[in-house]
Amino acid sequence: MAKKQPPDRAQLIDAAKAAMKNAYAPYSKFRVGAAVLTSAGQIFTGCNVENASYGMTNCAERTAIFSAIASDGPKLDIRAVAVVNDRGVPCSPCGACRQVIYEFGPEAIIFFPGAKGWKQAHITELLPEGFRLK
Repeated sequence: MAKKQPPDRAQLIDAAKAAMKNAYAPYSKFRVGAAVLTSAGQIFTGCNVENASYGMTNCAERTAIFSAIASDGPKLDIRAVAVVNDRGVPCSPCGACRQVIYEFGPEAIIFFPGAKGWKQAHITELLPEGFRLK
């Protein structure tokens, strides 16, 4: 039996694009999708979900991570995250998302649109002083 190959960057980005279509962004009109690759080779997706009480809005990255935990439990091990938006503008994870990614993936690679095309960064490049209480 052939070993299943892990999804590549393009598959992760495609999954994020598909999730972005479900975004609920009536206030900002800025739709975001994310896909998380786990160490088990599974992909979980999420989109941003806004709320009239703006502080209650949830980012696509955290939605994907929370979905993974709800499905498979708290021992989540993130290997990679892809983030996309419907405007094609630079869009790396926000600070809160960076900390949540680090909590479950201190070795994660993040793919996101930059000013000159796709960028790839290790989570510690985006969050150099991330912390875990484990």
